[in-house]
Amino acid sequence: MLCVLPFFHVFAMTVAQNLSIILGAEMVLQPRFELKALLDAVKRKRVTLFPGVPTLYTAINNSPMTANYDLSSISLCLSGGAPLPVEVKQSFEKLTGCVLVEGYGLTESSPVAAVNPLDENRRAGSIGRLVPGTKARFVSIEDRKTDVAAGEKGELLLHGPQIMKGYWKRDDATADTITAEGYLHTGDVGYQDEEGFIYLVDRIKDLILCSGYNVYPRVIEEAIYQNEAVDETIVIAIPDEYRGQSPKAFIKLKEGHSMTGEDMKAFLKDHLSSIEMPREFEFRDELPKTMVGKLSKKELVEEEAQKRAQSEAQSA
Repeated sequence: MLCVLPFFHVFAMTVAQNLSIILGAEMVLQPRFELKALLDAVKRKRVTLFPGVPTLYTAINNSPMTANYDLSSISLCLSGGAPLPVEVKQSFEKLTGCVLVEGYGLTESSPVAAVNPLDENRRAGSIGRLVPGTKARFVSIEDRKTDVAAGEKGELLLHGPQIMKGYWKRDDATADTITAEGYLHTGDVGYQDEEGFIYLVDRIKDLILCSGYNVYPRVIEEAIYQNEAVDETIVIAIPDEYRGQSPKAFIKLKEGHSMTGEDMKAFLKDHLSSIEMPREFEFRDELPKTMVGKLSKKELVEEEAQKRAQSEAQSA
């Protein structure tokens, strides 16, 4: 088991540490994510299991260094912590020959709530089916309590033995998060198909309201990832005097590639509706990440807020 995720994170503690103990697997510990050290460890130990966040698989896919290593020992990877772009999944599976599936959970659900099957029934773009003993509801984003029709998008609520009892000494926060029936408000928007597979669209707090329409950053990010020049991308909401809010895309390109905003807009023309098209594109050498290695929107949202504040101060 390649253990590169920090054990203080619930995903790593459960899937890397605890699962290794249950399986009797050797834990190949990495003190931090350094690509060469990781690839050396896979080669030296012939790692078979590799849980990670999508940015780890993206880094391996896009590094020229990877071509010098045999990664065929990797047989199973479980991705969590953030949405797994379909392009990243398919590229990594082709590179290694492994099975890479996406699962889902929260700290409040201890954490695993859903995961893809490991056989041919797995679904790209889905977080999979609910784990045993777990139930789900999808409710209206507006009132947070009315069940939506089957197949329609709504906030995902979870119920099961792994759901927390509440936040320590925070009764108000607990009441806002756990329903009287014991269902957990996840804050994630999605839907469930007829075969029980769940698809998440985005976080409610990341939802972009454009001229009264709900625009989901994840949909835009998935479209951007289809461009072979893109390494990583983050889409956030920015104020728009006409539409209320508009999407802005931050993009990191792969090494040796160049692109302009107009180039990307032309590429996305056939992938997105006009209401989903980002108003701005900003290309950067690096995008912010959390300590676990997930792409982080928080810093970019704060940057944009500071820019607006400075602009308004200068205008005044």
